Amino acid sequence: MFECIKLKNVCVNLSNRSILTNISLSLIPNRVLTLIGPNGAGKSTLVRIILGLIKPNSGTIMRAYNLSIGYVPQKLNINTLLPITVERFMQLSHKINNIKISEMLRRVKAESLKFCQLQKLSGGEIQRILLAKALLNNPKLLVLDEPTQGVDVTGQLALYKLINEIRYELKCSILIVSHDLNFVMAKTDDVICLNNHVCCSGTPEAVCNNVEFISIFGYKHVKELAIYHHDHNHVHNF
Repeated sequence: MFECIKLKNVCVNLSNRSILTNISLSLIPNRVLTLIGPNGAGKSTLVRIILGLIKPNSGTIMRAYNLSIGYVPQKLNINTLLPITVERFMQLSHKINNIKISEMLRRVKAESLKFCQLQKLSGGEIQRILLAKALLNNPKLLVLDEPTQGVDVTGQLALYKLINEIRYELKCSILIVSHDLNFVMAKTDDVICLNNHVCCSGTPEAVCNNVEFISIFGYKHVKELAIYHHDHNHVHNF
């Protein structure tokens, strides 16, 4: 099976402390993998490994040739004293023409925001702009770090629907880091529960029934999770 990125037995130690131990995973085109785990589990470190920002102490990383990656950070720190429009923000670090920018903004249903000041946008609007920027290089791998943080429930549903539509259109691999178990379990193909090591992995249903997963998140919380079976053949079902 073709993989965008494959990690095998990856370990990371910082200041004589083990951050990640024997991490193995594969990111596969046209599938959504969600990474969950408690605070301090090593999720951010693992994302940096996947993005190529840091190197592991041991283990192997295999990447597809000429792999393009789009990244949506957890949050955007905006200097309110520095006015910048959405259009100008989209142009940063990219030699992209206005036609491409308009196309991506339209794709995430945010074209009307093109000339708005970035610091005046809502949390949901900011996330759409960040997603549009991440799509500018037609990524084969899209990494989203807590994409619904600071977004209301309606906005969260719309954003996850949009992410799934993009997955089907681009046939890209998507990695989502999230704490929101309800949305995660409804909108993902595979789940990895991380706590320094891979506690468990598999389908949402399989992970929800895993003893280590239940011990981390609590039986009551896990019992309340709504598990949805999604139809991969019909985007409009989301």
